[in-house]
Amino acid sequence: MANAPKTNSPAKKESGNSGNLFASLAIVICFIVGYLVWQYVMGNPNNFQGGDRENQPVPGNYAGMIYHAGVIVPILLGLFMMVWVFAIERFIVIGKASGTGNVGNFVRKVQSLLKTGSIDTAIAECDKQKGSVANVIKAGLLKYKDVEANPGLDAEKSALAIQKEIEETTALEMPMLEKNLNVLATLVSIGTLTGLLGTVTGMIKAFSALATGGAPDSAKLANGISEALINTATGIATSTFAIIMYNILTAKIDKLTYSIDEAGFSIVQTYAANHK
Repeated sequence: MANAPKTNSPAKKESGNSGNLFASLAIVICFIVGYLVWQYVMGNPNNFQGGDRENQPVPGNYAGMIYHAGVIVPILLGLFMMVWVFAIERFIVIGKASGTGNVGNFVRKVQSLLKTGSIDTAIAECDKQKGSVANVIKAGLLKYKDVEANPGLDAEKSALAIQKEIEETTALEMPMLEKNLNVLATLVSIGTLTGLLGTVTGMIKAFSALATGGAPDSAKLANGISEALINTATGIATSTFAIIMYNILTAKIDKLTYSIDEAGFSIVQTYAANHK
């Protein structure tokens, strides 16, 4: 008796390991690039009066202002780049999971073929569509054919077997879609907290300038306030984009899950209706 093909566990494990390696490398590289941008782009001597980093930035030069915002800036730049790297990576993965065509049209076509009993044609559509959604639906259709080839089986148990096959395949496919979303969710909090840390260090410097004997050091006071505000703005920007990307990606995954559930329900219901 032919069974629906299972997803290869070693392949899934290898894919998971490569995903972990990508995440680790991406985090390290983003921090390195963030530091290099801060040190050599924003810290370019041309951004400062007299070509000296210790001097005030050239009037209107925001790169020099950001450089003077302190060592928290390269960390925030790294976090900001991580948001975009992981968001783009998830967009690519979810796009592949959706397949080659529109998911909604594909599901409707499969449902139409189910009504006419064209199971083989529906399976061919899955091969044409590809992606996680098609893989799950194909597994359900193959199980449908499997139980159809054994008319002596109990109809209720056969319907449950089809449903279980769909659920098991979904359980193998969906974790790959949600992978690294926890990184974006973590960046929502870390971005704000790191920005707050930069704000505190900037305010400490500002109050230190006020605490000096005699007239306050206006340059140090300005640098301290500038550091506080720049770190706050960068931290908020990082968290804002992380929230937006996380919600967009979650909505896309929910849409795929709904499509799988819709098609799976149609397969089970069609079998149950044909074997009353």
